[in-house]
Amino acid sequence: MTTDPYEALGLTKSATQDEIKKAYRKLVRTSHPDLHPDDAGAEARFKAIAAAHDLLKDPETRARFDAGEIDASGAERPQRQYYRDFAEDAGNPYQQRRGFEGRGDPADIFAEILRQRTQQGRDDFGGGGFAAPGPDFRYALEVPFLDAARGGEMRITLPDGASLAVRIPQGAHDGQTLRLRGKGGPGFGGGPSGDALISLSVRPHPVFRRDGNDILVTLPITIDEAVLGAKVTAPTITGPVNLTIPAGATSGRVLRLRGRGVARSGGKTAGDQLVELKIVAPPVIDDALRDFLTEWRKTHADDPRADLLNEALS
Repeated sequence: MTTDPYEALGLTKSATQDEIKKAYRKLVRTSHPDLHPDDAGAEARFKAIAAAHDLLKDPETRARFDAGEIDASGAERPQRQYYRDFAEDAGNPYQQRRGFEGRGDPADIFAEILRQRTQQGRDDFGGGGFAAPGPDFRYALEVPFLDAARGGEMRITLPDGASLAVRIPQGAHDGQTLRLRGKGGPGFGGGPSGDALISLSVRPHPVFRRDGNDILVTLPITIDEAVLGAKVTAPTITGPVNLTIPAGATSGRVLRLRGRGVARSGGKTAGDQLVELKIVAPPVIDDALRDFLTEWRKTHADDPRADLLNEALS
């Protein structure tokens, strides 16, 4: 499987950040092992896709990869001139050491120096042995819209088949990364375990849309509700509420339900829900309604498009 992050996402280096995001979302749905339990290769593809997205979604990290400063895993690439520069320092004790002339890559020479010093019992790391934290593990998790808005808990499948509980914070947003301390790979030489980094993608909802901490809803109303006004039931992310439609309402009018949006950081206040009204004609026009509107039209010559047409021609 390719280690090139662009190839993993089916992109080229000229891809925009938006194209990277779209490609990642599409591939997650076709490769997540929980969604494709019978696909033996899904887990490997999923891990490669997640790692590629984590590297390329950050413009700074992407630029460093493109410049060759880091590899596809995000690790620093060895600086090829490091040993030579180090050796040319007048105070460097290795400059006059014999046995390394003509041995090739300076990075290999430097590695040999460290190996010999270790064999001699000499330790540049404080004399207590080398210890380092374990690697971070990266995962992608698709979250239902309401779980992201209200908070919740989900589980992800780990490479060894075990599962890990992930708490979704209230107000989680698309592209957010959660860090689970100590849930990554084991440390080296007694060092601490790495972390699990969970990249979230929020699944679209058929009714609700989100703009920051506000929730947007389009609410159908009948002709009589628009003309006469009414009390109707409107959905919110926390359950249905009563909403008053003012008499003479038109399609496109927006009503505000304060505090019915996504809770802000800390949970003390929340955004609003914005309800856009949409007048819907009845599915069947009976004779009574047709006759009434025919007579009504004869005595009402109001043209709601007059201003629009005048502005279009000005």
